[in-house]
This record gives sequence, structure tokens and C-alpha cells, in this order.
Amino acid sequence: MFYREAGQFKTTYEADSAKFPIFQDKVFIWLYLAIGFIAIPLFGSQFFLDAIMIPFLVLALAAVGLNILTGYTGQISLGTGAFMGVGAYACYKLTLAMPDVNIILLIVASGIFSALAGVFFGLPSLRIKGFYLVVTTLAAQFFLEWAFIRFPWLYNYNPSGAIEVPQREAFGVIVTGAAASSEARYLVVLSVVVIMTWFASNILSGRIGRSWMMIRDMDIAAELMGVRPLYAKLSAFAVSSFYCGVAGALMVFIWQGAAEVEIFDYNRSFQVLFMVILGGLGSLLGCFLGAAVIFIFPIVMHHALPPIWETLTPWTMNSSQADLVAAVIIGVMIVAFLILEPHGLARLWAIFKQKLRVWPFPY
Repeated sequence: MFYREAGQFKTTYEADSAKFPIFQDKVFIWLYLAIGFIAIPLFGSQFFLDAIMIPFLVLALAAVGLNILTGYTGQISLGTGAFMGVGAYACYKLTLAMPDVNIILLIVASGIFSALAGVFFGLPSLRIKGFYLVVTTLAAQFFLEWAFIRFPWLYNYNPSGAIEVPQREAFGVIVTGAAASSEARYLVVLSVVVIMTWFASNILSGRIGRSWMMIRDMDIAAELMGVRPLYAKLSAFAVSSFYCGVAGALMVFIWQGAAEVEIFDYNRSFQVLFMVILGGLGSLLGCFLGAAVIFIFPIVMHHALPPIWETLTPWTMNSSQADLVAAVIIGVMIVAFLILEPHGLARLWAIFKQKLRVWPFPY
């Protein structure tokens, strides 16, 4: 009964088409932001911030980028990991070339190079689609991985072939390097993710986002109605790759602190794709729900399952076995959602909210 719009009258079109038309939704959003920006940095442990929250936010941002391309535009891609790598290496070179520039600006600017790579490798989407586009983007993944290894200039001729993040400041606070605090790095990632998600929400609700969804639903009809597939598809690849590039820069500079090319391989692309599928295609909320299940659920199982198993049964279980069990459960969940609820966890959340709005009356 506390989640209803009774008495909340809309007198303008802007109020009726708002992203959060119900007052309670606005309250919950501000509550979530307060928890994220105030409660978690104050009360969260270093392990919770470094091993759970920062990776979760970084991967959720990458999922937002892939969902823009796959969920909203209908262009399937398996090159997410490579585009994240482009952003990471670009940010590394920008940091070395401009050491006095705010590192947050360089992280965001690195997404431009990833966007250019996305436009280039998105050109085949103008002629092919479906399985053939998947193969093309997978080829881009392998090509960029090869480039990251074969061009020593990208990693500044480091004998180890790895990116070593230098210490940099933002607004007078150290946010990269060994001296950076967990709270500072977490707040940087959270701020970037919140702002970029807000931008994505506005783009998707505008003319550009509607053109993407028209291409997704029926590209021929969209072209007949005046949507230009060239601009629509390439802009989707550009924006999607931009988000993935920023996520890759955050992964290296804020999360990992150092990185080799292996963290941008095809396994990363599949991980982000599974987040989008499980969370829900065509849903920004689904990106965060999918990231929570794919990334946080195995961590919980890794630490919680062995003691629970040993308490309930006479057999023992180590952490590696718990990881295997978590992988099996996630695989079963993906197959089950593809069959029973293709729109993912976001759809289940929407159904729950609708039932809550009419409770206790029948739905």
C-alpha cells in the first residue's frame, strides 16, 4: 500500500513521461545514491570496496555499453573485452603523455579511442547481421588482442608486456597507484558510473535511442520511416564502445592497478554478454542486476558455501569446488532465463513492482 501513485496527478507531458513518475521511485533512487555515496564508503571494509563494489561497478558499466548495442540496437557483439582493452591502453598512453591532467578526464577521454575502434569494426554491420556479425566482432576481438601484444609502444616497451599504472591525483586526492585509498577509488568509479548511466538513460529516451530501437525491431521499416541505418548502427557502435572503453580504463587504473592483455580476452567478452542476457536485454537496470549475479554471486558462494556444506553434510568442500558449483548454477540460470524469461531479471523486477502497486488486490 505504500507503493502507489494514488493522488499523484500529472498536469504536464514532462511530468507524465518522467523516468520516475511515482514519488516513491524518486525517494528510492535518492536513498540508493545516499547508500552508495555515504554509507558504503563509511562502513564498508577494504575487502568489500576493493574486491566487490569496484569490480561490480566497472563490469556493470561495460554491460551498459554492450546493452546499448545488443539490447537496444539488436547488433550482437563479442568484442567487448577488446574495446575495453582499447580504452585501457589509450588511457595509459594519455597518462604518460599528459601527466598533469586530471586522471578522471583522461579515463573518460580514453573512451573516444575505443569509440573510433568500434565505428571501424562496426562497418560490417551495414551489410551483415546475426551470426555473421557475431563472427566479425569475434574477429575484431582476436585482432585487437594480437595488436595489444605485438605493438610494444602500447605498453611503453615494458619487458613484462603489462600496463603499470602510475600514481595520479584527481582534485587533490590520490586515486591511482598503491597510495590510493579504497574509499577514493570507489567514489571515483561510482561517480563515473552514475553520471554515464544517467547520460545513457537520456540518450535512450531521445531521438537517437528511438532510432536504435527501430533498427532493432525492424531495420527495413525503420529505413522506410526515415531512419538512416548508417548513422544509427555506427552511432550505436560508437556509444557502446565508448562506454566499454571507459570501463576498461577504470578496470586497469582504479580496480586492478596493473594489467596484462589476458584480462581483455574473449572470456571477458562472454562474461559481459552473460551479464546482459541474465539481467535483461534492453534494460539499464538489468545491467546492474546481471553484474551482481555474474560477479558477486560466485564470491558469495566461494566464501559461504563450504562452511554451510560442511555443517549440513559429513563431507568437506574446498573453495575451488564451491567455485565450480557457482559456475554450474549460473549456467543453469542463463539457460532457464533464456527459455522461461528472455527479458531477464529486469522483467521479474518490473513484475514484482506491478504486483506491489496493486497489492493486496488480485493482479
